[in-house]
Amino acid sequence: MNHYYLLGRSGLRVSRLALGTMNFGVDGFHAAYGKTEEEAEPIFRQYLESGGNFIDTADFYTAGESEKILGRLIDRAGVRERLVLTSKATNTVDPTDPNASGNGRKHITRAAEASLRRLGTDYIDLYLLHTWDRITPVEEVVHTFDDLVRAGKIRYAGLSDVPAWYAARAQSYAEAHGLAPMINVQLPYSLVTRHIEAEFVTMAQTLGMGVTAWSPIGGGLLSGKYRRTSEGMSGTGRLTNPDAAGREISPGDWQVIEALESVAADLGRSMAQVAINWVATQPAVASVVVGASSPEQLASNFGALDFEIPADARRRLDEASAPNLGLVYSMFTPRYQSWVVSPGLGIGDKPAGYAPPVFNGATPPIQ
Repeated sequence: MNHYYLLGRSGLRVSRLALGTMNFGVDGFHAAYGKTEEEAEPIFRQYLESGGNFIDTADFYTAGESEKILGRLIDRAGVRERLVLTSKATNTVDPTDPNASGNGRKHITRAAEASLRRLGTDYIDLYLLHTWDRITPVEEVVHTFDDLVRAGKIRYAGLSDVPAWYAARAQSYAEAHGLAPMINVQLPYSLVTRHIEAEFVTMAQTLGMGVTAWSPIGGGLLSGKYRRTSEGMSGTGRLTNPDAAGREISPGDWQVIEALESVAADLGRSMAQVAINWVATQPAVASVVVGASSPEQLASNFGALDFEIPADARRRLDEASAPNLGLVYSMFTPRYQSWVVSPGLGIGDKPAGYAPPVFNGATPPIQ
């Protein structure tokens, strides 16, 4: 049975896995690993057959081709109303025009209208700021989103790749002025990228935003395709392509990979499935954005929702991947506060079971 949950403090139901379509199209910035429309369609169909309803794209992906292809695929399948369609705007669509990028009202409004045309739809279910541009007042962004909601061009607003303080300011401003709230914050999160735990997780839980996590397998690093060798790394993929800009693999990354490989072997699951499961079951995570190069890979990704990671195995993964958040965040840990703030006492906010989840379904979900 597929499980769907509310996204943030909203009534919008989304599937645990969202389909990322950054590789739909063979033009522009993401062309190196893009898929033609004919190659993308079976991936899209597999997602629908697996029970997914949450689609993620952006005007920047493959120079707008992702939106165009997605619009045609949705139309052919006749599924527009059953899908939660997400797009984003910030990045430039015309490098010669200073108002054709960033987060000002002029650009966001024009970008939303252009995305609607490319997608062939009257509305976008969830529209996101693609990234912080560092200069546009947050109040302008919130008012622009509210105007788009009131005009019926978008149903909900959210944020992607912004500082935690910025997301908190946007949400608090929207609440104080009765404007459309931010229902999610989309961020990179994986066993090798846990830095959002310093502030974003608690911020999202407190202010009513669901975390939608992208790159759950660390850009392919946790897929099982790569192995450490005396020469560095073996495997076929973007991370070993000398023409692609890849990340540097640290000793800590290899520690995570080896722990993940061990846990996956114990569970009889692929490394990618365990990595996705770990992200999907972390606090504040509402949905995980997964891409795929084939229908078979996508079907395997959905298998990540079919099992639980035992407590001991999760502990091994948590310890191997524990981030060093440093000061001042180390002062907020239970260990530090039990030593300085409340020594000798056990103080918590609420007892276990105080607010059990409400789940309308015949089968309990994985925890």
